[in-house]
Amino acid sequence: MTKGNFPVDKLKGIETPFYYYDTDLLKRTLKIVKEETKKYGFIQHYAIKANANRRILELIASEGFGADCVSGNEVKAAITAGFPASKIVFAGVGKTDKEINLALDLNIFCFNVESMPELVVLNELAAKKGKTAQVALRINPNVDAHTHEYITTGLNENKFGFSMAHLDNAIEVLKSLKNLKLIGIHFHIGSQIEDVHTFDPLCDRINELQDLFEAKGMKLENINVGGGFGIDYEDPDANPISDFQRYFELFHKGLKLRDGQVVHFELGRAIVAQCGSLVTKVTYVKHGESKTFVIVDAGMTDLIRPALYQAYHKVENISSDLPIQKYDVVGPICESSDVFVKDYELNESKRGDLLVLRSAGAYGEIMASQYNCRDIPKSYFSDKI
Repeated sequence: MTKGNFPVDKLKGIETPFYYYDTDLLKRTLKIVKEETKKYGFIQHYAIKANANRRILELIASEGFGADCVSGNEVKAAITAGFPASKIVFAGVGKTDKEINLALDLNIFCFNVESMPELVVLNELAAKKGKTAQVALRINPNVDAHTHEYITTGLNENKFGFSMAHLDNAIEVLKSLKNLKLIGIHFHIGSQIEDVHTFDPLCDRINELQDLFEAKGMKLENINVGGGFGIDYEDPDANPISDFQRYFELFHKGLKLRDGQVVHFELGRAIVAQCGSLVTKVTYVKHGESKTFVIVDAGMTDLIRPALYQAYHKVENISSDLPIQKYDVVGPICESSDVFVKDYELNESKRGDLLVLRSAGAYGEIMASQYNCRDIPKSYFSDKI
């Protein structure tokens, strides 16, 4: 029996909860991204923070993508999965000496530097190794991404990047740091941005900054616009692949590039979110005073986005074709926030039914925890099940 893209009979025999990945959808997504970036000579670095599953990383690396890392262990994961060091960028406001030294030893492509103290420390560590580190200044452009406050990163109030007010000073300091080479500028204004025109002000700000750097006699080889492009959580079947054509075309038209400049992207969610689902089993159906609860064996430890961001994931009962009922779908964790959806219309559910939480390929498995001493969910793939 198959329901949607889910081989129900095969999934029944697997201990729940677990992550299930549609490798065909992932490959189709990667193909489209490659085609669209090739049109303009753009370079895509997959944002490993979205999903660091070893097989997912290997599939993406095999298609020639670069990697965007925000920790030393992500750099290690990228190398292990087959991403070349020459295509790795390393961002993050709190890089430790250990992490920086690891990346220096691997000769990664670029450090996206986020503060004045980091510039100084990176220069010192590079000097000790007799190396010159390539850097891009991460600039906070004060552009509103119009997304959830926890995943907005480009406003003055956010911790990320150099503020516009401190940029002149950073440029002057850079000139005195002999073991750093400025090769570009970097931005990331937020995540799950659904309206592509939200990026228009970013393009305008980048064009202004290009003039500023040129006025100071500095040529920028690389423009890294980050990521943040969203997906359709409401109807993943209607829109399994984001509109990458419009996304990349916007930057092609909006950026006033100089000869030889290369534009870099750091998409994560838009690459992997739709290919992943969390599969869970109904443990109990509980009839309360005013609500009926479907209690499943997955919880906020397995998919924290609903509890953390009040995020929506479409839920489907792939075991039932019975009439629709209204439920709260909740997990077993001893927290009132362990709720996936409330007052949700779902096929009538009973103990043992399989439910899937869709669009969970990004910030799902990677954010799983062992709170309540729970096991980390395993992962399975459509082509190896």
